[in-house]
Amino acid sequence: MAFEGLSEKLSGVFKRLKSHGRLTEADVKVAMKEIRMALLEADVSYKVVKDFVAKVSERCVGTDVLESLTPAQQVVKIVNEELIALMGEANSKINFPSKPPCVIMMCGLQGSGKTTHSAKLAKYFKAMDKRPLLVALDIYRPAAIDQLKIVGEKAGVPVFEMGQIDPRKIVKAALAHAKDHGNDIVILDTAGRLHIDEELMQELRDVKEIASPNEIILVVDAMTGQDAVNVAKSFDESLNIDSVLLTKLDSDTRGGAALSVLAATGKPIKFVGMGEKLDEFEPFHPERMASRILGMGDVLTLIEKAQNAIDEKEAEKLADKLTTGGFDFNDLLDQMRQIQKMGSIRSIIKMMPGAQNIADDAIDERQLPRTEAMILSMTPEERAKPSIINPKRKRRIAAGSGMRVEDVNRLLKQYEQMKDMMKRFGMTGSGKNGKGKPKRMPKLPPEMMKGLPADFGKNFK
Repeated sequence: MAFEGLSEKLSGVFKRLKSHGRLTEADVKVAMKEIRMALLEADVSYKVVKDFVAKVSERCVGTDVLESLTPAQQVVKIVNEELIALMGEANSKINFPSKPPCVIMMCGLQGSGKTTHSAKLAKYFKAMDKRPLLVALDIYRPAAIDQLKIVGEKAGVPVFEMGQIDPRKIVKAALAHAKDHGNDIVILDTAGRLHIDEELMQELRDVKEIASPNEIILVVDAMTGQDAVNVAKSFDESLNIDSVLLTKLDSDTRGGAALSVLAATGKPIKFVGMGEKLDEFEPFHPERMASRILGMGDVLTLIEKAQNAIDEKEAEKLADKLTTGGFDFNDLLDQMRQIQKMGSIRSIIKMMPGAQNIADDAIDERQLPRTEAMILSMTPEERAKPSIINPKRKRRIAAGSGMRVEDVNRLLKQYEQMKDMMKRFGMTGSGKNGKGKPKRMPKLPPEMMKGLPADFGKNFK
């Protein structure tokens, strides 16, 4: 995950500051040196790092910090505020015109993920009850049009293409098609190149003149590091881009591009791609990203993912079952499948406060598929009544799922613990309409706390 190295180093800096109790200017100076090195190692541009550290240092040596009862927390607060300022004060949104369609022009180098993220953007708008249209303008890359058709179909969004003819003609026809068919958003997937050249830029300028786009989004691969900033500058000089879409932010990239783009180009990051799936895409929130970097989690994004992934009617049914004690393996299977829609377990856990210290090898992404295999190896009667599962049935379930009897025993034990945990919620209200609320958070079983930081469960009673 991006920023893991930076997050780990900053956590170490703040931990050392907390151990001092009261801070001196010398303490702050040492901490700033460490923060500077951490940012440079994260591939943040030197000028951005220099300016950032200067601003933080100036604020940290003030009397409000040094004479504070909790100076280390004040430093964390200042670093958080300056990180937000570095990436943009607020979430930037697409500039929609008063009269549709809204034309969005996607540009970038070849291999940056432009075509896939055009489909991701289209799906994102479709979920907002928009009617997007994808337009295939990449006539040079082999199978680029076919790729857009495939991802467009997966996103449930129509694709307009006219084969490998002049992109300028395709744009004119696509805009007319959008008006005739009521498409209120037109997303232009333009051609990319392996490097920036004048021929590419002239074609893009021509497309821009014809389409008069409301938004020009530059798609940048976060793994290119500081070079991503150079690419953004070059495209901005030729096209005057409006914003940046950062891809592969889920990779082990050091994340420097996210911290450098706005400061270097003046153009905000509006969206980020967090994985290969079309759902792994989200608007860029500077304050939430700063929170992730500082190990504070990102609960708001986690809640939004849950709202998008979890079916409200199914949630109401589950609430009814929880109040009546009817929770079974069928319900557990449904819940697991809805959790999987939210993304990888690793990405979900990393959004939780205090989870930055959890090692990647402590998170087993294969656990959900294994559990699903065991549940699917049960008969309908066994799923509905787990109490009937005897040793003979356990052996059959284990053989059918390719697991061991010990794994089946562990699953049954975890199921009983989950039921017990649900009881501890102490649902208030009737629960019939799904409005029952927990009186308090339950204490998690020791098995579920394994691998988590010592202070992770401090909010659980």
